[in-house]
Amino acid sequence: MADNDGVPLALRSNYIVRVKTGDKKFAGTDADVSIRLYDNKIGSPPVKLNNIFRNDFERGHTDEFKITAKVSLGPLVKIEVTRNNKGVNPDWFVDVIDIEDERTKMKYVFPLHRWVAADCAFFVAHLDTVLPQDDEHKEQRHAELAAKRKIYEYGRQHPGQPVMIKNLPKDEIFSDDFQYDFGKLTLNLIGSLIITKLINGCGDFEKIEDIKKLYGKLETIDRPLGMEHWSEDAWFGAQRVMSCNTVVIKLCTEIPRNFGVKATMVEPFLQGKTLTDALKAKKIYICDLKIMEGIPGNNHLKVCQPLALFFVNKAGDIMPIAIQLFQRKAATNPVFLPSDDKNLWLLAKMWYNVADAGHHQSLTHLALTHLKAEGIAVCAHRNLSPSHPVFRLLAPHFLHIMAINTGAVNTLLKPGGPIDSVIAIGRVGFFKLLATRAPDFRLNLEGHLLNDLKERGVDDANALPFYPYRDDALLTWNAIYKYVEQNVDLFYETNKRVLEDPELQQWAKELTASFENGGIGMKGVPGHGKFTKKEDLIEAVTCIIFKCSVRHAAANFSQYDDYAFTPNYPSHLNGDPPTDNKAKLTEKELVDALPTKSKTLETIALVKILSMKGTNHLGDFEVQYLHGERTEIIAAEFRHKLVEISKTIAERNKSRKYKYDILDPGFIPNSISI
Repeated sequence: MADNDGVPLALRSNYIVRVKTGDKKFAGTDADVSIRLYDNKIGSPPVKLNNIFRNDFERGHTDEFKITAKVSLGPLVKIEVTRNNKGVNPDWFVDVIDIEDERTKMKYVFPLHRWVAADCAFFVAHLDTVLPQDDEHKEQRHAELAAKRKIYEYGRQHPGQPVMIKNLPKDEIFSDDFQYDFGKLTLNLIGSLIITKLINGCGDFEKIEDIKKLYGKLETIDRPLGMEHWSEDAWFGAQRVMSCNTVVIKLCTEIPRNFGVKATMVEPFLQGKTLTDALKAKKIYICDLKIMEGIPGNNHLKVCQPLALFFVNKAGDIMPIAIQLFQRKAATNPVFLPSDDKNLWLLAKMWYNVADAGHHQSLTHLALTHLKAEGIAVCAHRNLSPSHPVFRLLAPHFLHIMAINTGAVNTLLKPGGPIDSVIAIGRVGFFKLLATRAPDFRLNLEGHLLNDLKERGVDDANALPFYPYRDDALLTWNAIYKYVEQNVDLFYETNKRVLEDPELQQWAKELTASFENGGIGMKGVPGHGKFTKKEDLIEAVTCIIFKCSVRHAAANFSQYDDYAFTPNYPSHLNGDPPTDNKAKLTEKELVDALPTKSKTLETIALVKILSMKGTNHLGDFEVQYLHGERTEIIAAEFRHKLVEISKTIAERNKSRKYKYDILDPGFIPNSISI
């Protein structure tokens, strides 16, 4: 028996086709859509996808169609998708097409994550995870990458700044849902702050207790952790290893010549040890912010370039034992000690933290996570096809990064904007630090957790037992490394396969090439511009995912607990740094140095917004880019390991003096989305 086309019914193949249209602006289409199915020998005639009396292919919707291929097909290997230019909105972005063979019950996945051009057949392989040397549609692949290079162009807003996107592509714009949720939270916060300002008036603070009254009255202005411990020396030490800037502290093997510390000054704080013995026993650590030299203060605010010395006591606490606020020894640049006047010592710690805050916001946070990661993402879009397994592995960690960075530079860093208003170094200081330090960032050192810890001499848990950032980050680093290693091994059986991958090698080349030579100027890329072995690729991808998730979380999500109570971690101070270590200060003099009530509320608003989480946690990917039984098993194992890590961190926090849950994988976002 045959239909009027003469094809026997017994030879026809029937399928259920499910098409998910993307949730992007103008992703839905009014055009006519057709599909052809292919096994490894033949293809079906085109079949129009259409449900009568229904508006198919709307943004964010999944539509189901029952089709007949009119030929007998074996297991599907690819599909061909076409659309015309019909309708008011013909453009179409497709997330994924799932197909089920009604006779065999076999299921196939064709992940596109692409815009489908009009009147142009687009071929997609089952699972669509194909190395370029194996892709039978090389011309299609080359043309797609050529088009993406015109959209994803490199740019710089200021000389020396890390490379960013030149113009934000439409695919990188925040979704309406994300913008709505974020905007709603922001408006609620601003409303709460206005109420708080009205309740408390606009006068100056008279004492520390006046500042504390700001918190806890409204749901959005909760009590920051720093308020509970801000005056404790043990807390000041703990800030170096568990707050937002945990990458400055280093092992001290000798006192720098420009640091005016003498053994007699600090030995009273060394629990019976001589300074020499303490240095040999790896009990002395240092934070040196020499990099802040020459960085101007904004609006006449002062900025120090301090050195701070710490001692690990018998209880494992990291205790500050000396602070010098400027780099050069001088009579007016004394060394401040814990035995000095209580308020003077508090003020010295505050001035240290002002410099640390400038370093944190401009380098640790903005440059070395946000901007460096954006350059890597742009480079990946330009050189790796959406079908490339490495692109699919990295894609969840690039979500929203270009949009959030574009917004940050255009709003937070605009003249007179929030950074100018509340951060001592202001935008001019930001850009000067970016130009000074950011170019020296090395992916295989500052971007590599194990190498960074070793380089700073803080990898020895026996010598430095309390370092929550190190200990928690190591767990997730190892999980990410294994996850990446398993995926790389899946797609690259040998090192030769890595060498033969032209897209991968062009990506490596462009990562390392200077901006002037068409790259992003990333130093320390394993392989130095050419991936010669799988281990290089595994290390590079692990560093990138770690940067976009764990490292950013560490720099970002403690901001409210750190900055919101200004005596704990002031972003700026009024007046001049102290020059006399014999002086005595009243509480009122200490309070007068702190930001005003208006500036305090601005700071609370800024850091509350910056501390919000806008995307799913690590491993719970917003979009599934990798498909197939083996990749899904690897992803499931990764998620299971992250759950175990969450339990380990929760158990650790039961015995920690200060709770640290910032790096619980259940709270770490997949990407830099805030």
